[in-house]
Amino acid sequence: MPSSLNAYLLSAVMLCALLLCAPGAPVEDAPTDSPAGDHSGEEEEGPSDPLSASPFWALILDATKQHKKEFEDEFKNDGLKYIYLEGYKFTSLPARCPHYNFSKEACLHRMFHGLLIYTVLLKHVEKEYPGNSICKEFRNYSGLLINLIKGKMRRREKVTALTSSQEAQLLRDLDNPAIFQRKMTAHSILRQLHYFLLEGKIMISRKETRQSQAIRTVIPITFNQMLKR
Repeated sequence: MPSSLNAYLLSAVMLCALLLCAPGAPVEDAPTDSPAGDHSGEEEEGPSDPLSASPFWALILDATKQHKKEFEDEFKNDGLKYIYLEGYKFTSLPARCPHYNFSKEACLHRMFHGLLIYTVLLKHVEKEYPGNSICKEFRNYSGLLINLIKGKMRRREKVTALTSSQEAQLLRDLDNPAIFQRKMTAHSILRQLHYFLLEGKIMISRKETRQSQAIRTVIPITFNQMLKR
């Protein structure tokens, strides 16, 4: 019996190792996490440093969350509140990651593409507000965050940089002869950037937490099943 038990234990340990190394091992079983598009093997292969815990993400968010105070201080005499910027939206603003029925891979691609667009849109902000501190922090850390996001993708070959003509068109779409309108557009970009980063971080964190829990759960179950044989 001892030798038989040892054999079972050895088999269980080997199986656990194989589960951790298997490239297509499923780690999420909730239907709401199905990818938008391709559904095959989109999650990461075992535990790794959480993207949502990246200090670069936190540093940019620390800067963007100051925007509300900056806006209300600038327009205090006009009585404008931060919610006023809800009326300044335009089609070139990147879409955020939905809360439901959206995969981690799809969210990574949306974050990557969105940050490239914001890199261009912030040129409009800098034109209206030279030396803006939020733009400065974004320039310092956005490239590092973009590379981290790309590194977490399983289908990196599907992402491409914006062309020079696309960048020029984005800026032309923001042009307006009225100074007030240009300033409101600049503030809208900063506001939308904050929520784009904040909601993206929340969604990626949920996916990573669920994935980590799934990995911790599947191995003990498999181990106990081997012992019962």
